[in-house]
Amino acid sequence: MADSPVSSIHVFFGVLPDPRVDRTRSHDLLDILTIAICAVVCGAESWVQVELFGKSKQAWFAGFLKLPEGIPSHDTFGRVFASLNPVAFERCFLDWTAHVAQDLAGEVVPIDGKTLRRSFDRAGQKSALHLVSAWAADTGLVLGQVATHDKSNEITAIPELLKLLDLRGATVTIDAMGCQTQIARQIVEQEGDYVLGVKENQPTLSQEARRVMEEVRTAPAPQPVDYHETIEKGHGRIEVRRVWCTDRVGWLRGQEHWEGLATIALVESERTVDDKTTRERRYYISSLEGVSAKRMSHVVRQHWGIENGLHWVLDMAFDEDRCRIRLDNAARNMGLLRNQEQTPQSRMG
Repeated sequence: MADSPVSSIHVFFGVLPDPRVDRTRSHDLLDILTIAICAVVCGAESWVQVELFGKSKQAWFAGFLKLPEGIPSHDTFGRVFASLNPVAFERCFLDWTAHVAQDLAGEVVPIDGKTLRRSFDRAGQKSALHLVSAWAADTGLVLGQVATHDKSNEITAIPELLKLLDLRGATVTIDAMGCQTQIARQIVEQEGDYVLGVKENQPTLSQEARRVMEEVRTAPAPQPVDYHETIEKGHGRIEVRRVWCTDRVGWLRGQEHWEGLATIALVESERTVDDKTTRERRYYISSLEGVSAKRMSHVVRQHWGIENGLHWVLDMAFDEDRCRIRLDNAARNMGLLRNQEQTPQSRMG
C-alpha cells in the first residue's frame, strides 16, 4: 500500500480537518474523499452520481476503505463538501499536486479565470463563483486556484494564487487582465519569468508597445528584431502565425515601471476560411531575456492550453457550466475536484 493511490490520498489528505461533530461521523472522512475523487475522475457531475458510482464499485472500495456504514448517501457527500474548509482542502490538493509535479523549472504556467455560471444562488443573493487557476501546460496539472465572486477581482486574486506557487524557473503567462506592474514584480521576486498580454486596459503601455514594434520592424538593417512564421492547414482553413520579438525595451517609455522587462513581442494571426481572411494582432511584454521569436510563439500558444486543456474539458466532459451545486463551500470544493481530476497525470497519482 506504500505506493498505492489510496495511500497517497491518505498521506496528503489525512491532515484535512473534519468539519463534523463526533456524533455525526458515521462515515470516515477519508472514505468520503476517496470515493468522491474516484467518482469525479470517472465523470460524476453531482453528489447523486457520486453516490451511485460508490455503490456500483462498493466491492472494490471495500478492499481498502473502512466503510463502517457502507457507501455514504448523496446528502452526506453534499453536507460534508459544503462544510469542508476550501482553503484547507485546496492546500491538501496543492501538496498532492506538488508531489506529482516536483519541479516547475522550464514549465509554462498559464493563469486564467473561469466562471461557474450555474453556481449562483438568487435566493441567497450569492453571485456565481469565479475560479482563477494556474495550469502547468506541459504536465497538464492544475497547480492551484483562488475563488472570487467577480471576474474583475482577478487582479486581486492572481497575487494570492502566485503566493501558493514555487515559480523558480517557470514562465507565467497571463492575459491583459493580469498585466499589472505589481503582478510582474511579484513573479520576478518569486524567481519566475512573465509573458503578459497588453491591451487597452493599459492604454499608455498598449500605445507604446505598438509604437516600438513598428519602429523596430521598419528600422534599417540590421533590424533589432527576431522573426518567426508558421503556416498550418486543416479543417478547411489556413492559419499563418507571425511573431516578432525585440529586446529594445529602452525604446518603450515607462519601461522602468515593469520589473525585469526584457522583451516586447507582437503576434499576428492570419486566418483564411472560404476565401475570407481575418487578421488579429496581439502585443506582449516579457521578462524573458534573449528569447527568440520561435520560443515566444511556443509560450503564447501554451497559454491557450488552459482554455483547451482545462476549461474546455470542464465544460464538455464535466458540463461544469450547468452544474447547480452551490450550497456553502460545495461549489468551490467541487470545482477544485474537477480541476485536479480531469488531467491524466493527477488522476490518483
